[in-house]
Amino acid sequence: MPALHRHYDLPPLAQLEAFEASARHLSFTKAADELALTQSAISRQIAALEEHYALPLFRRLHRALRLTDEGQRLYQAVVDVLGQLHDVGVELTRDRRVKTVIVTTTPGFAGLWLIPRLSTFTAARPDVDVRISAAYELVNLNRDGVDVAVRYTKVDGATLPGERLFGEVVFPVCSPKLAREPARLLKRPEDLQRHTLLHQESDDQNQLQSWSMWLRAMKVEGLKPASSLHFSAYDQLIQAAVNGQGVALGRSPLIDDLLRQRKLIAPFEKTMASARSYYLLQSTAAARKPEVQEFIAWLRTEIEADAAAQAGTRIRITPARRASA
Repeated sequence: MPALHRHYDLPPLAQLEAFEASARHLSFTKAADELALTQSAISRQIAALEEHYALPLFRRLHRALRLTDEGQRLYQAVVDVLGQLHDVGVELTRDRRVKTVIVTTTPGFAGLWLIPRLSTFTAARPDVDVRISAAYELVNLNRDGVDVAVRYTKVDGATLPGERLFGEVVFPVCSPKLAREPARLLKRPEDLQRHTLLHQESDDQNQLQSWSMWLRAMKVEGLKPASSLHFSAYDQLIQAAVNGQGVALGRSPLIDDLLRQRKLIAPFEKTMASARSYYLLQSTAAARKPEVQEFIAWLRTEIEADAAAQAGTRIRITPARRASA
């Protein structure tokens, strides 16, 4: 069976470009200037096109051009087709130039720290597609095609070949409105018994930030709160605190922006140092991707700016061993 073949009865593209420019300007001279050709070359292209269709496309008046009815129909079709070809070409070129940075991290780091700052990177590099996967499950960066991981792990047992970004400290936080309630003022840790405590579901990731450990460090481990609320993700828990639904254990620097904006406050000065830190890991391919290295450089700059801003806050960081003394 012979292969199917469709023949398109089309004139050369150069003739159509010459016609489109001439029809738009209604001038062979202006069309020639736009296409960097001579007027005679444009005239020859139009004559060949009219010969192809065996009909006149222009009415040549004294020092003026007018499209014939047939020329007007062809002009509209040519504009549509050339426009579509141009748009498709732009999309195909853009698709080839798409640069991606794939990041995996915890929901808390993504929702509270990374995403609120991300616009500064995307504004500087709008051509880079940043893709964030927020989950507690660890992935194999090289196998799963991930460029960067920011992982939350113990300081003492860290065997990851990564770069430490920052540690964190833990302390109670709540909304300013909740802290000002006259009947439930928060002046001492013992005052938490009149409030709802917000908890994250216990797992290996957040056990060190549990209320039981903080209350033990403050020597009020037998405290019974008015009620409790539990959440599966840390950013959900913090949003509940912002909304005045209870008191949460804040983790600095994840919540530093909320403290600076006064959406949250720390009613007590004492804090507890976390045994975990955030580490940066890169895939093998990341070193060969300039956009990934730019993202990492931006990440370090944001962390440095955070550290400088934190130095000016009123929160006093007390190591856990001193807090429990």
